[in-house]
Amino acid sequence: MVGPERRSIVMSQKEKEIAAYHESGHAIVGSLTEKGDPIHKVTIIPRGVALGLTWSLPEDDRHSRTKEELLGTVMFSLGGRLAEEIKFKDVTTGASNDFEKATELARRMVTQYGMSDTLGPIQYGRGSHQVFLGRDFGEERNYSEEIASKIDAEVRRIIESCYDRGRTLLLENWDKVERMVGSLLEYETVEAEEVKAILEGRPYDRGVPEPEAQAAPPVAADAPKRAEKPKRLPPKISPEPA
Repeated sequence: MVGPERRSIVMSQKEKEIAAYHESGHAIVGSLTEKGDPIHKVTIIPRGVALGLTWSLPEDDRHSRTKEELLGTVMFSLGGRLAEEIKFKDVTTGASNDFEKATELARRMVTQYGMSDTLGPIQYGRGSHQVFLGRDFGEERNYSEEIASKIDAEVRRIIESCYDRGRTLLLENWDKVERMVGSLLEYETVEAEEVKAILEGRPYDRGVPEPEAQAAPPVAADAPKRAEKPKRLPPKISPEPA
């Protein structure tokens, strides 16, 4: 989805720790959100431009989404920054793409999906479907400056509300965050079954198999047989003349 593993990138222990808390924040918030998708995998192995990734996959095909599901997606996007802030009392630049996705989704909820209680079920702005010389796809604004100000305020309200709800979830379940961080720092990747075990507070055995004894390579059925060496017979002694 985002490119091959980039194991050539050398990360310091501090960067690995920050990445582990960041991805654990995504995973725990996403898992505990009521309408969130199950977490499929969490890793701190760099891929593409990302230093870590958290995959969430729906359980079945989905053709439309509810307001609560979209709010859960916004919370999931903000979980990484929240974990950094709680643990280190500081923040990094790693959440810039998360903020971009969260803000874009919140704006769509307000301007396209009619999911704002303040502005109502109205679509604001019309997409431009024709490209002219020197003009790219954009949005034709069909509302006043006053409405534009209300849209900005409503987007901010959605983001801040999700930020507060996500912080509460993490603080109440910080032990799960720490446990996932420990697994990520040791193994670099946590699969869905281990995520489930962490959320349920039960132990998880990775079941590392013991090395098997090397067996002799199989011999093909049509392989030529090695010629057996002839057995040496004792020398024949002639009887002595009488």
